[in-house]
Amino acid sequence: MVSEAPPFWWTKPDWRAYALWPVSRLYGLIAGARMRRARRTAIPVPVICVGNFTVGGAGKTPTSIALARAAKARGLRPGFLSRGYGGSLDVITVVDPDRHRARDVGDEPLLLAREALTVISRRRVGGARRLVDEGVDLIIMDDGFQSARLVFDHALLVVDSRRGIGNGYMIPSGPVRAPLSEQMHQASALLVIGDGNAADALIRQGARAGKAVHTATLATVDVADLVDRPVLAWSGLADNEKFFRTAESTGASLYVTRSFPDHHHLSDDEVADILDHAEAHGYGIVTTAKDSVRLAGGHGRSEELRLKSRVIEVEIRFDDPRAPDKIIEAALESARKRRLGTPRSP
Repeated sequence: MVSEAPPFWWTKPDWRAYALWPVSRLYGLIAGARMRRARRTAIPVPVICVGNFTVGGAGKTPTSIALARAAKARGLRPGFLSRGYGGSLDVITVVDPDRHRARDVGDEPLLLAREALTVISRRRVGGARRLVDEGVDLIIMDDGFQSARLVFDHALLVVDSRRGIGNGYMIPSGPVRAPLSEQMHQASALLVIGDGNAADALIRQGARAGKAVHTATLATVDVADLVDRPVLAWSGLADNEKFFRTAESTGASLYVTRSFPDHHHLSDDEVADILDHAEAHGYGIVTTAKDSVRLAGGHGRSEELRLKSRVIEVEIRFDDPRAPDKIIEAALESARKRRLGTPRSP
């Protein structure tokens, strides 16, 4: 999977998208066929898949965390299933945030493990079975919508309202992972995050297909100390500009930014550049939780940067406060029908 999307994927289609269209057409035929024909294994507990239509961040991890919190409030014991992208371990592993590092298990699983039992596994079926063995009664799968070999009881596709689906083309012409018709068919609901209008056409398509459409915003938490503070913001995300907008929304004075590829581990020179530039100009340093966990146990001055970087925490706030419960209830009902042998609607 592509870790850093080319900028032209997120703008109006141009000659690059058109030139790659024959390859995209072939890619789409293969990806669509794999989704349609995939032999999926059923697990004895409900499975919610939190995915997206495209390559790149749309807010899956904070959405997964919000669902886990809602599940715990209902008395359930949720567990996260992740591929562990960016980590080196290729065996089924229960993530221990006090022992594991991002280089071992990936950065997102470390954030998830703060909230609930988290298992990484390249083979999702084996990872799901491990979660069941550990006593989990609801599995929340972070990503894997297009490729996993599990039966989903509810597939929630997250969409960034500012980016939408980019230029609308499939890889490598654009960021779309598989034909939209097939993805929409297998989706249970959409979650649109933000106040932009780039996802409006997708919302209408989802509504016509009878899919529930939830809306939410990404809100900062406990940021009063950043108001009017001059800062250097750095991040290695799929959409760094989104984080920089978030940093500005806190009231901080954003003087300098440093952008890196998604899941990027900073080199010694990059760490030194951030620290030295901030010190020379009297800037505070801000970053994301995901970037901060990648520094833990790192080399050189990584620990110094981790300690000096103020993490801007964010959380998903649903426009309908009942939305997380509705999603969980839909998954529980679908799993009940599945176990009884009743056909499930997509």
